[in-house]
Amino acid sequence: MPLVAYKNIPSFARLAKDGHLILSEDRALRQDYRGLHIGLLNMMPDAALEITERQFFRLIGRSDRIVQFYMHPFSIPGIKRSDDAKNYIEQYYESFEDIKKIGLDALIITGANVPSPDLREADFFEPFQEVLDWAFKNVTSVLCSCISTHAAMLALYNETRTRLPEKLFGVYEHQVNMPLQPLTRGINTKFDAPHSRHNMITREQFIRNDMIVLAESQDAGVHLASSNDGLRLVCFQGHPEYDRVSLLKEYKRDISLYINGKLECLPPMPSNYINADYRDAFMKLIDEIVQKKDISLFDDDIVMPNIENTWQCTARSIIQNWVGAVYQVTGYDRHQPFMDKIDPSDPLKSVLI
Repeated sequence: MPLVAYKNIPSFARLAKDGHLILSEDRALRQDYRGLHIGLLNMMPDAALEITERQFFRLIGRSDRIVQFYMHPFSIPGIKRSDDAKNYIEQYYESFEDIKKIGLDALIITGANVPSPDLREADFFEPFQEVLDWAFKNVTSVLCSCISTHAAMLALYNETRTRLPEKLFGVYEHQVNMPLQPLTRGINTKFDAPHSRHNMITREQFIRNDMIVLAESQDAGVHLASSNDGLRLVCFQGHPEYDRVSLLKEYKRDISLYINGKLECLPPMPSNYINADYRDAFMKLIDEIVQKKDISLFDDDIVMPNIENTWQCTARSIIQNWVGAVYQVTGYDRHQPFMDKIDPSDPLKSVLI
């Protein structure tokens, strides 16, 4: 499904330059296929705002080459922003009030940067709750990534996340528990997924709220879960949107913070991420950077060939299943979550994936 460049968001031009299929609105209006309108509530900090936007745009756009996607990025109050980020959001994003007027078929909610384990202390939590309440009444499906999963579990079920002994950071193997569920049908029964977080929602917390644990890891815990109907709420604790270099850039950022005295402890190297035959050389490089306090020695071009992307195909397949399910049941009126013939308590009954 191609993306539709219905407004002048820089990410559309960037993605087109990278070879992604982007349709002009004029061309899109001449197509016979129905488009899907998907909201992107972007809560990421300034440095990752546009990157995360592009990652999710790319993930959605690559999920299908026929149906057209209208992506509607927006943000909410309570997130500290620089003037540049405020200007970017003002110029290219929509307001939540406008989102409510136009309606959505589906909503994606990104992660966020929250220092406190208690999400109730985050300034964005109340506006987040308002968006979530509206979405559950008006949108076919809500998909959460990482911290937004934790926030959704708190807002909907009063489940608080648990602080991990150390940061969970790297690429981990996962097992599909229910391979015949529409969201996981046809994907590899074992697959990798990247995680980067200090907290977790446990398997028991999902289960006691009548949710379905679709995929999990012995080392990283639950990666993918859904509401009992299989669609209204889809929760990732990992990052399906991450690029090949996302963990590398995050690690480089943390090393820079450490050598500049802004982190107390040396950050852990991402697990199962750097190729084994380069790991010793990489650790020596990090030792040299730390000793000399010189982040410029961290050469991405040298490190990148020693990283394999082992997760994006599966992530794309899951998103493709999600998009396919939404497309088959969402109402033609975007203010109506389901078609008239669909049972809201069992929306996937007639879905073909």
